[in-house]
Amino acid sequence: MITRRDALVGLLAMPSALNGFALAANEQPILGPTVFNWNDMKPVKTKTGEVRSLCKSPTATLDQLEMHVTTLNPGETSHPPHRHVNEELIIIREGDCETLSNGNWVKAGPGSVVFNASNSLHGFRNIGTTPATYHVINWSPNKDMAAKPPS
Repeated sequence: MITRRDALVGLLAMPSALNGFALAANEQPILGPTVFNWNDMKPVKTKTGEVRSLCKSPTATLDQLEMHVTTLNPGETSHPPHRHVNEELIIIREGDCETLSNGNWVKAGPGSVVFNASNSLHGFRNIGTTPATYHVINWSPNKDMAAKPPS
């Protein structure tokens, strides 16, 4: 038999339980082994060039992995200098660029790799006369999952 106390505890616990179900229903699947083929990446025009979005998903050890390829027209800036908690790598495929790194604008060309540390002020611009294309890999760690030993 259910007592009034049991019913009250159940009613008080219900919002938390329902919230847990809602969060689970909205979770994205964990990204597993994947190949992103250049010929399958569909470019989408932007006001400064174009972007090919690859993924924005959790992985086994990251809350979110976001990857895209940007093509920036000559003389354009990707966006004003900014900061974010995520860390990111930029790998330049083609073009002549400058990146704001540690307070200085630094030239970076094809094959260059830029690391933007968490909360560091950074920016990116095409200083060349042709479009610049670069790959961006941006991640937010899941420190709880990363600390667990593999099973």
